[in-house]
Amino acid sequence: MLVRSGDILFKEIVTKAVIGKGKKTTKESHTVKTSDVIDNVLGCWVINHTFSGNINNNNIIVSGNYDINIWYSYDNNTKTNVLIERYHYDDAMNVKIKENAKLTPNSEIIVRTLSQPSVTDVSNNDGVITLTVEKQMGVEVVGDTKVRVSVADEFDDYEEIVDEEDINVSDNYLN
Repeated sequence: MLVRSGDILFKEIVTKAVIGKGKKTTKESHTVKTSDVIDNVLGCWVINHTFSGNINNNNIIVSGNYDINIWYSYDNNTKTNVLIERYHYDDAMNVKIKENAKLTPNSEIIVRTLSQPSVTDVSNNDGVITLTVEKQMGVEVVGDTKVRVSVADEFDDYEEIVDEEDINVSDNYLN
């Protein structure tokens, strides 16, 4: 669509672009009970993190899950075991949508992990392990938006090519 504003001519282009962006850091506490009487927690790590973003009632939700592996000793520190627990999360993301743009069911949600989930604190109290997992997720919303570009009447951006006239090539140029 061509729009004229004074002496300037504009063209409106509908395109896909990032219309919103945000990040969120979360800390979640988890409690795990084992069948063994734990002496020490030797290590704790998070693996197999998967996630996706979707739109639910005009809100952006990041859903995902991860496994927590807890390595501990028991039986007076003579034996070890690894306990694996899977956790699911749903994080509502407060993403500010840019002016003149709208979140629609056709908007694309791109989710990135800015800081992988990791255990920041772990404690053992009578066989009950309490741990804290921290992660940071980033979200970009891609949707339709309009861009206005000024155009000039009869603008020619090609450079003129001038051929060289007197080019002399010797017959022995390959020797």
